Amino acid sequence: MTESTIAALTRRIEVLEAEADIRRIQARYMFLCDSPCPEFAVRDDAERIDAIMELYASDAVWEGVGEHHDGQFGRAEGHAAIRAHFERFWSRERDPALLLNAHYLTSEQIHVRGDQATGLWIHVQPWLFDDGSGVLRSSRLNNAFRREPEGWKITRTRTENVFVAPLPDRFASDHPNTSVLLRDS
Repeated sequence: MTESTIAALTRRIEVLEAEADIRRIQARYMFLCDSPCPEFAVRDDAERIDAIMELYASDAVWEGVGEHHDGQFGRAEGHAAIRAHFERFWSRERDPALLLNAHYLTSEQIHVRGDQATGLWIHVQPWLFDDGSGVLRSSRLNNAFRREPEGWKITRTRTENVFVAPLPDRFASDHPNTSVLLRDS
């Protein structure tokens, strides 16, 4: 093989590895946002938020955009503001309390350009609350990532509503209070 062929193959492998890392980061973020949290070692929402914040660059932005998400989520810049956003989301005073939230990602597009990357997804998530109500939500995600010395980090989470649909009361009767999925792994 020529040096140029080896260099081209090396670049292709680097892009594939970056895509895999970004896919894992995005999936981990969604996994940690699920309720109940399936990460068995995460004992409470404070630890959940700590784990989520490890995925973000210090100068990251989290924002909801568009007709529905802009007013609901707004914009948070930097670790302190993003942490505060999540602390409000999992607040003990939330009424009704969130019992179940699961994220399903689809329509993935990851584009790597050196040490920068973007990712597009659509996700659907049911939300079930302790008063028996529920909604089915779908959003588009337009996220950005940067390779840092310790690995890839999220630099932007941007979400835009596709739809919100009410679910019938008591839509799901059987759902766990806690997750034990990873207890023995």
